[in-house]
Amino acid sequence: MAGGFGTRLRPLTAHIPKPLVPVGNVPIMEHTVRLLRRHGFTDLVVLLYFLPETITSYFGDGNRWGVRMTYVTPAADLGTAGAVRFALGESREPVMIMSADVLTDFDLRAAAGFHRARGAEATMVLTRVEEPLAYGIVITDEEGRILRFLEKPAWGEVFSDTINTGIYFLEPSVFAAIPPDRPYDFGKELFPALLASGRSLWGHVASGYWRDVGDLTEYRRAHLDLLQGRSEWTFRECGRRAPGIPSGSTKEPASTIRRA
Repeated sequence: MAGGFGTRLRPLTAHIPKPLVPVGNVPIMEHTVRLLRRHGFTDLVVLLYFLPETITSYFGDGNRWGVRMTYVTPAADLGTAGAVRFALGESREPVMIMSADVLTDFDLRAAAGFHRARGAEATMVLTRVEEPLAYGIVITDEEGRILRFLEKPAWGEVFSDTINTGIYFLEPSVFAAIPPDRPYDFGKELFPALLASGRSLWGHVASGYWRDVGDLTEYRRAHLDLLQGRSEWTFRECGRRAPGIPSGSTKEPASTIRRA
């Protein structure tokens, strides 16, 4: 999913879409593409909306990264789940959905294995954080079946530090639950509906680094994480040191994202 406007990252996103904003001199989305390739996901369908031509011009067919990339641009803003439903068309294959503006080193192959082993219709990849207010919070049972889910709670509603990371595995049986041709959201609508109807909805708590680069504060923290070696992706992976990394004190408080 690479269609967001990135309004909270302005002015960085005044002329480029959020997935092309660099972290360590490499676009955020390129980190994601490299991760997908590393874990065996090579057939990528990219959902575009804002400044789509800048992304297609940069990535082309994906051959440079060892993947095959095709692009879909909805005619209107259909929300997260609605856009995915549009991109799926008549497909009856299981899919993994991932945002192009999240930085992570999760083992996606292990998450896919969890999804298959549970016979799940839908699996949310989860992590644990100290400040869950900006995310969907989740409670699972000991096996990983989701028991409760609440999108972006107030402090008085917080019942868990385990959150939805925006990485999903969906079976074709779920596709029909997404209305076609209208806005529809994963966190606010689809997952609560699946949970309410007793469908097979599971959560895999992943180990590793994860950060949603949603605003300028998180963008700065992502660079500090990179400099301080908090993730598996490093300057070596970025290819070269970036002279334009935002400056900041090394006394920055510890990341709000911790290892599960």
